[in-house]
Amino acid sequence: MLRHDARGVMLSRMAAPLKDSRTIDELIADYRPGFALEQRFYTDPGIYELELERIVHRNWIVAGHVSELPEPGDFKRFDVERESAIIVRGEDGGLRAFANVCRHRGSRICLDESGSGRQFACPYHGWIYGLDGSLKAARDMPDGFAVSQYGLKPVAFDVIHGLMLVCFGEQAPAIDSCREELARPMAMFGFENLKVAARDTYDIPANWKLAVENYQECYHCATAHPEYARLHTLMLDVNKRPRVQQAMKSRMRDCGVEDIEIDRIDTAARPGEIGYGYRRTALFDGYETGSRDGKPVAPLLGELKGYDGGASDFSFGGFSFLLAYSDHVVCYVFTPVDHGNSRCEITWLVRADAEEGRDYDVTELTWLWDVTTQADKQIIVNNYEGVRSRYYEPGPYAGMEYAERTYVEWLLGELRRPL
Repeated sequence: MLRHDARGVMLSRMAAPLKDSRTIDELIADYRPGFALEQRFYTDPGIYELELERIVHRNWIVAGHVSELPEPGDFKRFDVERESAIIVRGEDGGLRAFANVCRHRGSRICLDESGSGRQFACPYHGWIYGLDGSLKAARDMPDGFAVSQYGLKPVAFDVIHGLMLVCFGEQAPAIDSCREELARPMAMFGFENLKVAARDTYDIPANWKLAVENYQECYHCATAHPEYARLHTLMLDVNKRPRVQQAMKSRMRDCGVEDIEIDRIDTAARPGEIGYGYRRTALFDGYETGSRDGKPVAPLLGELKGYDGGASDFSFGGFSFLLAYSDHVVCYVFTPVDHGNSRCEITWLVRADAEEGRDYDVTELTWLWDVTTQADKQIIVNNYEGVRSRYYEPGPYAGMEYAERTYVEWLLGELRRPL
């Protein structure tokens, strides 16, 4: 029955929205190209579980830089949703990753985020594991217990030009083409000879897809990020970029930067391989790097001889994105925490021989992307609150949201693809 106020004026009835009875396959099939995703993609626990299975756990994710683990026994913990890995440098000098799950009764073994030692001891019942993952000691076990059968389970691990990558899936995507094609652009910036100057974690109370989608597009940059917009030309529409892009390209060769573009983001034609990409875009004239005033904040990287006024974007899989200026690299890694929470970890990398206090100041190095990410965090939360409203209806993408649209279509393709 419709309600009326005291004057007899009819009020709108706030009925609960009709329950969407479509299956997940039907929901995916009904996707309207060129439009944002429907509400259930952000609110349906069943879709989230499918994403974990088909997207999150079968993608390579950047877990850090090799410089973080220089000596045998050095380790770090890497967590993605309900999974956790121990990345460790062994006695043989090699790096490897193991599931952070005791083979006895499943307790987490490594509780510290990082450290160094000669063994790992489960805090529950004291089982001891070596740096190679083998079980070394287990108290009071019955006769016939085979120690050799209870080593830590390995997790897929690889290194691409200094970047450590982990995949929690049973069959990790092929990575050799990525390693080969990105070798030259990564060599320009000397990725293998970088070090971590700073790291920060931003907890975002929103579904993980909204965090990654926001990173993909700059339609919002002019509105939401004045600090970013005054130096980055990505906030311009595609018709206005060629002029500033050409000015940068005229300087690239003298500065030691090659004009390379790689687009292997869409894996539809390359199933079973990691998606990856590289491109360089111009900063506005007068800006040499991503900093408070556009002036250098660290020594030049790798083979570079000067500042061409550009910034390079790298992407690895669906969760790891890097921005390489001429003097530092900013690494963004997005991961889900649970259905309604996500995490963004940012790592700032500089030359391995750079000294804090002499060659760089951490506050100035991190300023731009800290202030930008703090603003993005609130934007994403606002977006999540609106997406969950009964009034939400997917709207059309703008031209500047082409990368987000591509990412969404890739997500849908992965959800369609069975294991």
